[in-house]
Amino acid sequence: VQLQASGGGWVQAGGSLRLSCTGSGLPSKNYSLGWFRQAPGKEREFVASINRSGYRKEYADSVKGRFTISRNNAENTMWLQMTSLNPEDTGVYYCAAKWGPQYHVWGRGTLVTVSS
Repeated sequence: VQLQASGGGWVQAGGSLRLSCTGSGLPSKNYSLGWFRQAPGKEREFVASINRSGYRKEYADSVKGRFTISRNNAENTMWLQMTSLNPEDTGVYYCAAKWGPQYHVWGRGTLVTVSS
């Protein structure tokens, strides 16, 4: 199983970016996908998650109302639409998958840099 995040880049505060996560070898069973990020000098933190049907979505308080998570199972792809970005959103963004209690498949991250 492999995940690959893409779409990161540099953006000014107030701008938008859309991240993508493409998977291969994912199981046919029910699994959730999530986005995490790690800012320089900080621990990795949860950003958003979505269940297989796409009906259940969860967001960190810091991104609620600004970020939107979505997925297309047929394309094995997940997205994170990020708007109203601020410098505190800077970091490496990772996508992950789980079909148990913990996320156990992680993709290589994509760097998001938001300048003030």
